[in-house]
Amino acid sequence: MSDSLSPVARRLSGLVPRLLGWSPDAFWAATPAELAAILVPEAGGDPAPLSRADLNRMMEQDGHG
Repeated sequence: MSDSLSPVARRLSGLVPRLLGWSPDAFWAATPAELAAILVPEAGGDPAPLSRADLNRMMEQDGHG
């Protein structure tokens, strides 16, 4: 992975493919618009920010909590 990615981007690049069930190749081939289309709900405007409780739950499920 490139050293130009921020630490947060590096963590997300590992989490997002697993959450979506994508192979690494599919993730790296996706455009930002494709990721946004999948990660952002279509209805309701701006999505609510991720809560600390949701983040902790996700980290526990991934074995990092």
